[in-house]
Amino acid sequence: MHRAETLKELNENETGSLIRLNALSKVYRTESVETAALAEVDVEIGQGDFVAVTGPSGCGKSTLLNVIGLLDSPSSGSYRFLGEELAETPEPRLAEVRRQHIGFIFQNFNLIDELNVRENVEFGLFFHRVPAAERRRRATAMMERMGIAHRAGHKPSQLSGGQQQRVAVARALISDPTLILADEPAGNLDSKNGGEVMDLLRALNEEGATILMVTHSAEHAGFAKREISLADGRVIADHIHQETYH
Repeated sequence: MHRAETLKELNENETGSLIRLNALSKVYRTESVETAALAEVDVEIGQGDFVAVTGPSGCGKSTLLNVIGLLDSPSSGSYRFLGEELAETPEPRLAEVRRQHIGFIFQNFNLIDELNVRENVEFGLFFHRVPAAERRRRATAMMERMGIAHRAGHKPSQLSGGQQQRVAVARALISDPTLILADEPAGNLDSKNGGEVMDLLRALNEEGATILMVTHSAEHAGFAKREISLADGRVIADHIHQETYH
């Protein structure tokens, strides 16, 4: 599904929000310990938002990203995506929503070592039943957009960290996702390459992409339009940035 169709869905959705979490909790249990990773979280994210999620280690940032990305299920509460309740939805439907709407960018890139750059980018369309010729055309266009077309035949091990992250971004974007989830996207990069990745994310947001990013960096959080701070699994602050880093 492409962005124009998604906007049509949003217009038909009476809330007008892309994501709405109400009293959402996630509890991990063992035989002797119960840990609340998320506790009664209320969050709304609209189309075109660029949101940074911040807070100390263990505060629930990654859990929140995993629940929104449908990689983990909440223990209680409501999670509505494009107006559809997903909190207790069977896995086949969750997989369909992930495939159609969500692109992931990971701190460790998660590229496939045996594939070259072009093949890694094309892999973002592998489960979309896109014909091979169309996958190649779209991969070429996306590599050019990300400035990595000249590396199309190289393996990940032959790239710098910044180039690997650009490949990961290209792979996430090639299916034209409704939502981009970025987990510490510049966390393993030096300041120069990290800044370039953040500039890239901000440019994508200015083009209309909706981005939810987890980061420990106050500087990287400053690239977002909005910042949600967590502590002990709870939202303790949610504010709009008046200025961003340059």
